[in-house]
Amino acid sequence: QVQLVESGGGSVQAGGSLRLSCAASGYTANSDYMGWFRQASGKEREGVAVISPGGSITYYSDSVKGRFTISLDYAANTVYLRMNSLKPEDTAMYYCAADYRYGAGWLPLAPGKYNYWGQGTQVTVSS
Repeated sequence: QVQLVESGGGSVQAGGSLRLSCAASGYTANSDYMGWFRQASGKEREGVAVISPGGSITYYSDSVKGRFTISLDYAANTVYLRMNSLKPEDTAMYYCAADYRYGAGWLPLAPGKYNYWGQGTQVTVSS
């Protein structure tokens, strides 16, 4: 049974930093694309950052590029999201996802393309 468990969320002031962790069990983090997605209140879920199985390829949404960094620890079977220079608009529930569903176009930041999801961790950024 695949489990993705997120942690590291919290409340910070604008300009602050957080590091989110996604620990995988029943799934090898290096076997397929994994990523971070977020959903703000009243909005659709959106892709934030995705990393390839080898860790050499990453994708970021324009809104976080240059501020967020996704990384993969093979030994710990964990994916991280380092978030710097946080803004109030980054406030959302952050979800980890894994196992990209191939076919019908290459859309690595599309939430609908992933088979496994965690329960989420809340990030709140105050101004």
